[in-house]
Amino acid sequence: MRFAFVLGELGSGLRRNLAMVISIVLVTFISLTFVGAAGLLQLQINQMKGYWYDRVQVAVFLCVDNSTSPSCATGPVTDDQRDDIQAILESDSFSEYVSTVEYESQEQALGHFQDQFANSPIVDSVTADQLPESFRVNLVDPEKYEVINEAFSSTPGVDVVSDQRELLERLFTYMNVASAIALTIAGVMLLCAVLLVATTIRLSAFSRRRETGIMRLVGASKAVIQLPFVLEGVIAAVVGGLLATGTLWAVAHFALNGVLAEMYPETAFISSTEVLLLAPLLILLGGVLAGVSSLLTLRRYLRV
Repeated sequence: MRFAFVLGELGSGLRRNLAMVISIVLVTFISLTFVGAAGLLQLQINQMKGYWYDRVQVAVFLCVDNSTSPSCATGPVTDDQRDDIQAILESDSFSEYVSTVEYESQEQALGHFQDQFANSPIVDSVTADQLPESFRVNLVDPEKYEVINEAFSSTPGVDVVSDQRELLERLFTYMNVASAIALTIAGVMLLCAVLLVATTIRLSAFSRRRETGIMRLVGASKAVIQLPFVLEGVIAAVVGGLLATGTLWAVAHFALNGVLAEMYPETAFISSTEVLLLAPLLILLGGVLAGVSSLLTLRRYLRV
């Protein structure tokens, strides 16, 4: 009987405050979407780090006519210098650091440049002799980049030693900033959702102050009086969490695993199933915030 009474009061409250309940659903949906997006972005960053760091190459660029490095003071790299550099890279002393070594000629560098900047007007103005030869070095441990840098940074014939991880770190830094911005927006939206839940509960309790007064007179417990109000906010927040989960799953499934995975087949993207791992956390977060906000409102402001 008590359970049926609670359900009846819950239904009555949802009907009376339908517009406010929809507002809670929408605000919670938006805020939890930002929370989930920040979480997925962090998962994507971690996955890309694990994927790309294992494929990081150190590029040893050789001297060309326009090189300004002190080690290029004698002009472009000579055949003897090139052979010496390759011999050092493939020597036993570097075998514990170097996995593979690939030579890239100026013609190959031009081909890669044309592929990378196919739609740029500068492609036609660049010739092979303007681009440096290089050795592409795959490391056993990408953290040992400094070993190659120290060994070849001042070697005659070497213009510069470049670590691709520096570029990746820059990219991941930008992605971390985007994740922090998403979390900040999510925090603001969650605060709005909590305040909206509190306002909705206050209005709902005010509109039913006569009923709650009668319930106190007949000896109803605080739990029975408060439960319908709390459930209003929790149900609205849970619905918002479900909508946020569905949106994030659709983005991961259709955008990441669909469009972007086809455009960038060499990049590892998170799967849509990982969104489902976040779903309980998002729904729980929304429900807990709504429930706590409702209880604090009822106890501190409405005295029920």
